[in-house]
Amino acid sequence: MKLRWDTAVGVLLVAVFLTGLGTTDGFAGRDNLAFAFNDIAEVALMALPMTLLVVAGQVDLSVASMLGLSSALTGQLWDAGWAFETIVPIVLLVGVVGGLLNGWLVTRVGLPSLAVTIGTLALYRGLASVVLGSNAITDFPETYAKWAVDTTTVPGTFLTYPVALFIVLAAIAAVVLHATGVGRSLFAIGAQEDAAYFAGIRVKRVKLLLFVVSGLISAFAGVVFTLRYGSARADNGQGFEMLVIASVLLGGVDFDGGKGTLFGAVAGVLLIGVLKNLLTLNDVANEVQVIVTGLLLVASVLTPRLITTVSAWRHRRAAASTS
Repeated sequence: MKLRWDTAVGVLLVAVFLTGLGTTDGFAGRDNLAFAFNDIAEVALMALPMTLLVVAGQVDLSVASMLGLSSALTGQLWDAGWAFETIVPIVLLVGVVGGLLNGWLVTRVGLPSLAVTIGTLALYRGLASVVLGSNAITDFPETYAKWAVDTTTVPGTFLTYPVALFIVLAAIAAVVLHATGVGRSLFAIGAQEDAAYFAGIRVKRVKLLLFVVSGLISAFAGVVFTLRYGSARADNGQGFEMLVIASVLLGGVDFDGGKGTLFGAVAGVLLIGVLKNLLTLNDVANEVQVIVTGLLLVASVLTPRLITTVSAWRHRRAAASTS
């Protein structure tokens, strides 16, 4: 029986977890697990809409910059004396506007999403610097901050509230992707956009909505990140786009679109999070962790293609030998 890529990633996740249990003291402790999973909460949240985008043949590289802009705006408005209950809707609205800009440039102007979001990656990060400069805003209300930290967990579990929210959103995303007409439309668009259009799918509208959701979730992740660290900075979340993309591709979602599962993307997120925590506990330098993440990203793209190439070669060889 052929082992699916996403299943293989799930098996690898279990193997890494068991390795941690057997080799690293404190790895399986309640406090460490709460920290480990909460430490990737923002990446995990942003990976959900990214999975839908990549399945549809699109990508959003501006997610981490939108997180940074959201954090900077949260800090600036809080420092100006705004109520936190007012700040959050405004920040989320900015995320929606950013997603609309990405989607409009892709669907109406006709630019490729990779080029567009490389541009807005720089744009949103630059706006974050304009909003907050090199300042750092702290002293956010404890009433809200306590829900983002790893010391506050869902009663009876080691799950923090951001992680619990991720689980709920992941379940919703899985249903949408694998059990609804919307999900089938995403696979159709990713596999063959022109065919999807002639089949009656509102391709531009679907893609625009995906970018809006990505902007919204990224802005929300910025609020969570700010509260978790208790600090708003323009450079918050810098480099997270690589972790998000690596998680999705590692989970077996095809960068060319049309293939992938939500389970695989979630397994990819958890694998990177568990591996990162395990390396940290073993005093591995952050630079080495970045290298490991990069190698995983390369492997996630290269390995499935090598498997496909070898399989096709074997089929051709078998056909030639029987002819």
